[in-house]
Amino acid sequence: MFEVFSLKETLTATMVLFAVIDIIGSIPIIVSLKQKFGHIESGKAAIVAMLLMISFLFIGNKILKFIGVDVNSFAIAGAFVIFIIAIEMILGIEIHKNQEAKSASIVPIAFPLIAGAGTLTTTLSLRAEYHDINIICGIVLNTIFVYLVLKSANWLEKKLGDGTLQVLQKVFGIVLLAISIKLFTANFAQLFSTYVKF
Repeated sequence: MFEVFSLKETLTATMVLFAVIDIIGSIPIIVSLKQKFGHIESGKAAIVAMLLMISFLFIGNKILKFIGVDVNSFAIAGAFVIFIIAIEMILGIEIHKNQEAKSASIVPIAFPLIAGAGTLTTTLSLRAEYHDINIICGIVLNTIFVYLVLKSANWLEKKLGDGTLQVLQKVFGIVLLAISIKLFTANFAQLFSTYVKF
């Protein structure tokens, strides 16, 4: 396990997932949910989100094989999803409409706010580039950070303010945009070399 562990890969996977999850940008939503439902079970939400991401990292590949889709193709599809999320963050528009919340722990905090379609797609897309253990470390680090943010959402909102939150959202949006382009080009090149023979 330690032979395949890479600090660089772990940090990259952590930053990619951090940008996709965008827990800082979600603070206003979390605060409003806390006001609406009274209490958010931070630990429960964080653990469920982590289990969803780790499960999809392994089961997702089997599902793809079952339906006859390779990891590179899925990674390209994931790049498009990440691209759309990035555009939403940068331009401040809403392409994907979220359904109204019915509870404030597992839904919508764990899913889809933390471990949503974009995050789950990203975990599998990362598998085309990095080793599983490094991605899992990235997931665990993000889970710890998510838990801390959920516990101190009200305090963070007061300290950061709306202006700072918007700036952070746009910065991470640009990072995600660059990541989506890199993910697309790397996997497209792999597919091209696999299927196009000269």
